Formats: sequence, structure tokens, C-alpha cells
Amino acid sequence: MSAHDLFLLGGVFPGIAPAAALRRVVSYARQAETAGLDGVWTAEHHFIEYGASPSATLMAAHLLAATERIQIGTAVAVLSNRHPVALGEEAATLDALAPGRFRLGVGRGGPWIDLDVFGSGLDRYERGFEESLGLLRRWLSGDAEVAHTGEFFDVLPVRVMPPGTGRPVWVAATGEGTARLAGRLGMPLLLGMHAPDEDHVKLLTAWRREAETAGFDPDAAEHVSTHLAQIADDHATVDRLRSSLTELLTRGVGQYVSLKPGRGARDHAAYVDWMIGRHAVGPADHVAERLAASAEATGVRRQLLMVEGIGDPDAVGENIAALGAALSRTGTALPEGSAAAAP
Repeated sequence: MSAHDLFLLGGVFPGIAPAAALRRVVSYARQAETAGLDGVWTAEHHFIEYGASPSATLMAAHLLAATERIQIGTAVAVLSNRHPVALGEEAATLDALAPGRFRLGVGRGGPWIDLDVFGSGLDRYERGFEESLGLLRRWLSGDAEVAHTGEFFDVLPVRVMPPGTGRPVWVAATGEGTARLAGRLGMPLLLGMHAPDEDHVKLLTAWRREAETAGFDPDAAEHVSTHLAQIADDHATVDRLRSSLTELLTRGVGQYVSLKPGRGARDHAAYVDWMIGRHAVGPADHVAERLAASAEATGVRRQLLMVEGIGDPDAVGENIAALGAALSRTGTALPEGSAAAAP
């Protein structure tokens, strides 16, 4: 049995303003709740139209207030741009305001100009992720007081307010180094759309080895994976998805400014073709079968569905409703009493 959440970029598609893109995220989250889906996770980007939301935690706060039942997560809050204590305070506040509904996912990010603008710097991006992650984990652990001395952070003894609850923090991983780090800390993985199931299995295997060595129960972790999901009963819908998503990637991702010159440009059209072939795109039965097959292959049973690819809000709303109907027939609810189902 699997759980299915939405993964919402808040992309600025042609013909709309960034503010409208943000409001669409709220509308899609409400539609997800109506459709019977289990949650919504939102992205965070700076200075590019690939995603208009600069703060996943701020958007999560609004979505928690705009919905009643579903879980709301961040996929991801970019830890390289943030002070771990400040992010920990935000996460603990959201957990206090909506007990059991908030999920914090964090990632290292990229070597983008954000690092310079926010003053965290390339050195912290390249060498400071482990320290940042450890400090964030400590802050949310439930300890009454935290002090820290390290290469990138010095924190005098301070009271943790509001207190953390010890809930999991998900770590976005694209390589085995990050997967092993998350395993040593007992933090579950958040897996992206860019790699096939067999690559995800390698990351999960590396994570499991480290988690077991560190004394954590690997079977208690609820990993999540991200999937392009589009119900399409004809070639015209697939072509529309291909065109819209390629345009968003080419324009939006092309706006990244790197602090490490020489990074190669991606063939976005080829990447979109690969995603359409690999992910859950097609008639409803095919979409449900593809998601079930991925869950079976990887063991990851909470799946985040990227549903905005076509861009048009009416089409996205229809996709959300159709996904809710199709996945309810296959049984999306997690078994009562499981670690994943626990609040």
C-alpha cells in the first residue's frame, strides 16, 4: 500500500505572472485534498521562473492554513542558503501549529548565485552540508538546550523554543555520499525524478548500510520518491505535456547563474522525453501500474507526483482529480499502525 502526495513547483508558465503561479500552488493543494490524495510538498527556488516560491517553509505555512487534512512538506528547503537554527525554529513552529501534518525536507542545493546573495558562500555549499544537517537534526531532536562549535557555525548555549519533536527530516540525495550521510544520521531520503529506479535502489542500499552501522532501524524509515505523473488518454495530451514542460525547463532552469563556470548545458527536450518514457504518463491504468511497479522495485511507498507539467490550471486540476480517482482504486492508504502512517 502506498501514499501519494503532490510535488508542486509553482512554475511560471507562459502568460502568467509569478504571483499567479504562487496562487495556483494553493489551488492545487486544495484540489489534492478534495481528490483524496495524501499530501503536498512544495519546492523552493531563487531568482528563476522554474519555481516562483523562494521559501518552501513560508509556502508550507500558508498551505497548512488553507487545508485541513493532508500532510504538507518541503521538497526542499535549501539548507546551504539557510542557518540551520533558523530553519529549525520555522519547522518546529509549523509542527506546533499543525501537529503531525508538517514534513521538513532539506537539500544541499546547487552552486548558484543564491549562495553569494545570502552570504553563505561556495565553501559552505561544498564542505558544510554535513555540519548544517547535524546542527538542524540536533535542534529538532527535542533537546531543551543546544550549543554547537564547528567550522561554519558557533552557537552559544541557547534554549530551543519552540521545542522540536524529534520528527524525521528528509534529505534530498542524488549521490551515494549524501545517501550515506543521511544514513549515518538516521534521516530518510527524498529521491528525485532525474534517475531510474535502479539508481534509487543503489542510493537506498548505501543508506541502509550506514543506518544499520549507526544503530538505526532501516525498516522504520519512510523514504519518498518523486515522479512525473500525467493521466493522458491520447497523444495530443502527451505532446502538450512535452512542449510545456520543455519550455519551462529551457527558460526557467536556463536562468540559473552558477558560481562555478563551465557547467555543461542540459538538453532539456531529451530530458523531458526520457521522463515521459520512464515516469507515470499515459492512461489511468498505466499510471497506477507504473507507480506501483516503482514502489515494488524500490520499496519506497510514499510517492510525490509532479502534476503541473501542462501548465494550464484547468488541465492540471483535471489531472489531480483523475489521479485521485485512479490511485484510490489501487489503494493509496498506508496500513494503520505503520511508521509511515503514524502522525
